[in-house]
Parts: sequence; structure tokens; C-alpha cells
Amino acid sequence: MISKHMAPYMEGNKTVRAMFELGKNLAAEIGAENVYDFSLGNPNVNPPEAVKQAIIDILNTEDPHVVHGYMSNAGFDLTRQAIADNLNQRFGGEGAHYAAKNIVMETGAAYALNVVLRTILDDEDEIITFAPYFLEYANYVRNYNGKTVAVPQSPETGFQPNLDAFEKLITPRTKGVIINNPNNPTGVIYTEETMTKLAAILKKKEEEFGTVIYLISDEPYRELVYTDVKVPFAPKFYDDTIVAYSFSKSLSLPGERIGYLAVGDEADGAEELLAALAVTTRVLGTVNAPSLIQLAVARCLNEKVDVDYYKKNAEDLYRIVTEAGFEAVKPQGAFYLWVKAPDGDDNAFVNAGIDCHIIMAGGSGFAGPGYVRLAFCVDHEMILKSEPAFRELAAKYF
Repeated sequence: MISKHMAPYMEGNKTVRAMFELGKNLAAEIGAENVYDFSLGNPNVNPPEAVKQAIIDILNTEDPHVVHGYMSNAGFDLTRQAIADNLNQRFGGEGAHYAAKNIVMETGAAYALNVVLRTILDDEDEIITFAPYFLEYANYVRNYNGKTVAVPQSPETGFQPNLDAFEKLITPRTKGVIINNPNNPTGVIYTEETMTKLAAILKKKEEEFGTVIYLISDEPYRELVYTDVKVPFAPKFYDDTIVAYSFSKSLSLPGERIGYLAVGDEADGAEELLAALAVTTRVLGTVNAPSLIQLAVARCLNEKVDVDYYKKNAEDLYRIVTEAGFEAVKPQGAFYLWVKAPDGDDNAFVNAGIDCHIIMAGGSGFAGPGYVRLAFCVDHEMILKSEPAFRELAAKYF
């Protein structure tokens, strides 16, 4: 018998994965070409060729005992230094001055977030995030007996965080605030104005309560941007920032599970925090991030996937959906389209979509009721072929 503590995890697993499984079953029944599955955010563009070549060269030329062996819990020094140098090159004008010691390699951003939360949370401590949000955040917080506090979604601000509501939710038990920029599921980029105000509130509350509140910036979509809007560099605005990064999207390597944490020297107790993050990486059981892919990404930090492919997908899906009569948030980044349910019932909207062979994820699964998420990391041809289906779906409402 499984632990009673697993029950909420099992229930919360249904939102996206259940729709993905439904899409697979429907495809087996009527043919994959007749199903328009927008359920899962799984990158579908190829990794840059440089990644493949780096792996081949490493396997052919490097010492196998190094390539496949243990290293420091924080990762290979050369990889950490390469990442630090890359961040300094890209964001030096915004205050970045990292060294290898400021980087901890992790088994993807999801694990990186678990490492952070295990490191900073005591029982009943609180983590604030902004709805709609990647619902696994709540699971990660629950893993360490913390409490997730969600700021309600704010369509009226274009899904920029409602900072007035946010400020009222901060308490002496608040240990951290998770932001995801660009955002999953809305595709919105939090602006510099938002970040400036957010940081000011956090500084004010740190002083008021005499506590440290970490800003945990989850950035797997940082490179996937489709407008001239710049993704703000979070540590520029707030010293007590922990950046969690993944190469899953920027290099199309989700299954390789590789990412890192970055903490600047300005963060409160930075030296102790970094040491604790490395120890937590070990005691949670992974010991260290995967060795081969650590070495490979160190050679590919200036590479990225074909962002124009995703941009074209975003443009065409947005056009098809809005021309059918639906209201949607135009994606600025990530690879999701956030669509308003015409009658406010996202579950009914999802079911109506299934009748038209369109597979969508209900917004309630992201703490964003009344909306649905469409992942456009799919074949472009499928998006174009889905247009009649969206018109059929629209006919049910308009």
C-alpha cells in the first residue's frame, strides 16, 4: 500500500498527463493525423548540431574515467566556470559577476527547485507564486512540508503579477517567491517595471520582518522569446535571488535532465547557501548532475534551438484561434497559448475540444480557471490542419 502522503500527488497528476494519454488513445482510434494534440510541453525541434558533435568528441577524446565518473556534488569545475563566464558575458551590464563557486549543476530545473526548497524550508514555511503557474511547484513545496500560497491570476493586467495582492500575502513564514519568466502557461514575460516593483516589495518585507525572502527565478524558457520585449535578469533587481535554469528548452534536451542554480555573492549568506545547495543535491539522491551532458553543454552555451520555428507556430496558432472567435493571450515567450474559455468553464471547454479532436489542458490545473493551455511545440503542419477543428469548436459557442 502506498503512503497516504502520495494521495494529493496522484490526484494532481491528472491535468496534463491525462490529456496526453487521452490524445494517444484518440489517435489510435481515429488516426494521429485526425487529432490535434496541444496538451504536452515537450520540445519538438532538434537540438543544435553542436550538441551532438560535442558529445561525440567528448566520447572519442576525453578520459572515460572523467566522462563517466563522479565529480564534486556541485558539478565539474570547468562546466561551472563556463556557465559563470557565459552569464557574465551576457548579463555583465546588469550586474552579473559570477565565478564557478556561484554555480551548482543540477539534474534539470525541476530537481533544482527541489534542491532549493529542501535547503531553505522548515515545516509550515511558505512559498508564494503567481497564478496561473506550473502546478508541480505546489508538489515540490509539499515535498518539504511547506505551504504554497498563490496570488490569484490577473487577466486585467495582461497576466502581469498583481503586486498589491502579493504584498498582502507575505508573512514572517514566507521563505521564497517563485517566478517563471517567460511564464508557463500564459506565455507572458514579466516586465522590468514588474520586477522593479516586486523587488521593492520584497526588500520592504525583509526589513519589516527581519527575515530573508529568496526570489527563486525559474527560467527554462529564457531563450524562447518572440517579441522585442526583453526578459529581465532577475538578480539585477534583487540580491537575494536564486536562478534555476534548464537546458531542456533552449537546447531541446528535456530527457537529459541538465540545468543549474546560480547564486550571486550579494545574496544573504551566499557562501553557506551555495554549500548547502551542493549538499542537498547529494542527500536528495542524485549525488551530482549527469556527467556526460555536463561536459557537452559547457561547449554549447552560445547555441540554441530554432526559435523562429516556435515563433512561426505561435503566430499561426494565435491567428487560427483568434480568427475563430476566441480570446487569447499573444505569446511573448515559452511555447504556450493561453486561451479564454468563452463561458468561463475551462473543463467544459476542454471536453468540447475533445469532441472536435482538439486536446487542450484545462487552466484549473494551473490555478487558472476559465482558461485553457495549448502547447505549440508541435509540427507546424498540425497547427495549420487544426483550423477547421477550431472553427467547429467555435460554432459550439458563438
